[in-house]
Amino acid sequence: MSTAMLDPVDTHASGQSPGGQSLRATMAAMRLAFSWFGTRKTLTNEQKARAADAFDAEGKFLSAAKRLIDTSDPNFRAVSSIKSQVTTFFKGVSLPFPEPGIRLIRQGDVGEIDAKMRCFADELEQAVAELDNHLGELKHEARQRLGSLFNDEDYPASVIGLFELSWEYVSLEPPAYLMQLNPELYEAECDRVRAKFDTAVSMAEAAFAEELTKLVEHLSDRLSGTEDGKPKTFRNSVVENFSEFFERFRMLNIRSNDQLDEVVRRAESVLDGVGPQQLRDSTSLRDQIATGLASVQSTLDGLMIQRPRRNIIRKVK
Repeated sequence: MSTAMLDPVDTHASGQSPGGQSLRATMAAMRLAFSWFGTRKTLTNEQKARAADAFDAEGKFLSAAKRLIDTSDPNFRAVSSIKSQVTTFFKGVSLPFPEPGIRLIRQGDVGEIDAKMRCFADELEQAVAELDNHLGELKHEARQRLGSLFNDEDYPASVIGLFELSWEYVSLEPPAYLMQLNPELYEAECDRVRAKFDTAVSMAEAAFAEELTKLVEHLSDRLSGTEDGKPKTFRNSVVENFSEFFERFRMLNIRSNDQLDEVVRRAESVLDGVGPQQLRDSTSLRDQIATGLASVQSTLDGLMIQRPRRNIIRKVK
């Protein structure tokens, strides 16, 4: 895997927001990608025409596909599970960036994250090898279930190498040689990079605000009213997810928005020392926490609709 880091930057660059400066100075850009065997295949025109006959329809107006293997098979699910774990881990240790597949990680975390990715890659390799050992069985089941739609040519001889995880560390800064070749173009590229990092600040703030909003709304719903005359039930994770959020916020927050910092602090104060079982056992505590969360939610709603100079909290797609 490539290990290039972000090039050193002038954190006092003209036009760069303090948050953007902080990101450029302290973060590394990492691109994550998957290569994945497709488990669905579009029917041929002839097959679609035959399927359309059953509905007295025209084949060209019908979209249909067949599932090549049973994706609920434990061996396939083991492979898919690793992909989900990688995605969740990557998002949990990084901030968004306005380029497909790229997110920002703390430079000091590069070694640890890289080691974790290598572990995931090893786990994926082992899981794919196990899936490959059962490929014949999966094809046999597919032959029985697909009937005349089964085509042996749709299947590889082996799935080894068809499921892969890759990552690299990329430079987002304009190449230094461009300054000599074309100063105007170099400056234009610098402006583009500054704008992207400022957008990344907005995206990070929006992501934190949106995640906290969902957590607050979900717990508030579980604490309010009753079901069948009894307090609503909830899983421990409904409360425990807050602790994970607060830890991640402290780790990745770049202190670019005082209002967001304050509302997160208030939410943490409301839930400080409160466990799931305590909420189940005490009606008064449930009411107290619900009231505190309502105040937090009101502030979050205000942040989500504000449109300051850089659209700090507005969700960036």
